[in-house]
Amino acid sequence: MKSSLLKLPVGVDSFEKIRKDGFYYVDKTTLIEQLLEQWGEVNLFTRPRRFGKTLNMSMLRCFFEIGADRSLFDGLDISKNQELCNAYMGRFPVVFFSLKNVDGLTFADAKYRLTELVAAEAERFLFLSDSKKLSENEKSRYQALIALDYGRYTMDETILVSSLQLLSQLLYRHYGQKTIILIDEYDVPLDKAFQHGYYKEMVSLIRGVFGQALKTNDALQFAVLTGCLRVSKESIFTGLNNFKVLAITDARFDEQFGFTEQEVSELLETYHLEEHQAETKEWYDGYHIGGADVYCPWDVINHVDRLRGEPGAQPQSYWINTSGNDLVKRFVNRADKTTRDEMERLIAGESVEKEIRLELTYDEIDQSIDNLWSVLFTTGYLTRIGKPVNGIYRLAIPNREVREVYITQIQEWFKEKIRKDTGSMQTFCKAFLERDSDEIQKQLTRILNNMISILDTKARNEEKEIFYHGLLLGLLRSESDWLILSNAESGDGFSDILIEPEDPDMEIVIELKYASDFSGLENACKKAMEQIKDRRYADRLKNDGRSDILAYGIAFCKKRCRVIAEQL
Repeated sequence: MKSSLLKLPVGVDSFEKIRKDGFYYVDKTTLIEQLLEQWGEVNLFTRPRRFGKTLNMSMLRCFFEIGADRSLFDGLDISKNQELCNAYMGRFPVVFFSLKNVDGLTFADAKYRLTELVAAEAERFLFLSDSKKLSENEKSRYQALIALDYGRYTMDETILVSSLQLLSQLLYRHYGQKTIILIDEYDVPLDKAFQHGYYKEMVSLIRGVFGQALKTNDALQFAVLTGCLRVSKESIFTGLNNFKVLAITDARFDEQFGFTEQEVSELLETYHLEEHQAETKEWYDGYHIGGADVYCPWDVINHVDRLRGEPGAQPQSYWINTSGNDLVKRFVNRADKTTRDEMERLIAGESVEKEIRLELTYDEIDQSIDNLWSVLFTTGYLTRIGKPVNGIYRLAIPNREVREVYITQIQEWFKEKIRKDTGSMQTFCKAFLERDSDEIQKQLTRILNNMISILDTKARNEEKEIFYHGLLLGLLRSESDWLILSNAESGDGFSDILIEPEDPDMEIVIELKYASDFSGLENACKKAMEQIKDRRYADRLKNDGRSDILAYGIAFCKKRCRVIAEQL
């Protein structure tokens, strides 16, 4: 099959499916070689979501598991090391499951989801219950893992806690070979438990399962876990002295999760999309993991797939739409004046310096805004620039897509803040009716100083004017009884904002300008007023029988404004 005809694996995280069904695959099989050279007994990889963790875990299973299909690895990097393949490929029983769906509004619901996962994995080895190598006691313990009652598994918590250890021991006895345990998205149950209010119960359960399977298990060859957040060792990994953490700051394995520049270039060339390299980099690159600079794989695959079906399609946000982005929302909502200033700098493409804690428990996240900085970094909403100095990291927003997350959440925060500030909004809108330019200027300046600017300081002035246009529209629409028109055709052009208040004789016309510096605010206001008159924006209003027409010229510069008013 020609590579140009290969399908793109959008949403496909099964290594076997990708290799058998003709999907494009970015070769990450050197992870196997690196793992065998540097492995600890328990290995934890923490990476942002959608960075290929599940696919890599599926690849490890396909390689190590007894009965492995060797043809899946034909032509891949690992196949060049025949000595290693002969020694390890298809040699081990493998227990593998992902905890990404262990969720529920209650602890009982989430615990049952975990029970289902364990039981389903045990059922893959159902034949063991008939093995003559197992004692009757062992057979009964195995059956307890998959016992059903009216279609529901009946595993009690004691059995669930020991289930991984038990299953690995039974597999060891059957095959005479120690077991590899692969646990994907280990931290999702903790995240969901934290959100729904049963965090302590879930920590206790996960600590018990992991403790028995990973700490005191003679049947364990090695284990690999993946997740987004490096949860504190004191939380669920207590006593795991054989624990190797490979976080996003670690240079080992740094190119095995995420796409490198070369891999993205090869992918684009394969599908004759080389001209899209710059936009792909702007939107989806910028993550610094260990010593490598990488792209988000989920974004790149989705973007290339869309370009194949729709040539010329503009980049979209894919990564941010796979989650509710609750962390950024929590961060924005809790931001004080200092943090809002730091956000503005980040959105403008600058960096901030912060002390980062790489280990946290979920219930520590809200204790301090500093902890939220740490979580945003470890989960991919911020990335580091350069190397940390004495634990201080220089942080920046990685790319344009993630910048959109902040902008969206800031907009929602600002709208909510305006909705709650009804008294000030009433004063603000009333000032327009009374031609009180000083009050309008006072209220606008107050709002600008208290909000989080989402302007890109590198944007052209006309683009900045669009931002202030949208801001003012949002403020004015707090007055529900007004008809507000944006860019309405009037006279010889299109006025920025037209307002029809309840008074049938009154009309308000507003023209906005942006000044490049504070000294130009007055002149920009005058130009706005001249435009209203020169283009006869009031003609439409007079033709409608309106006799009381108020005109406003408003100029902005960063967080300052100037307002002038006239009656036409």
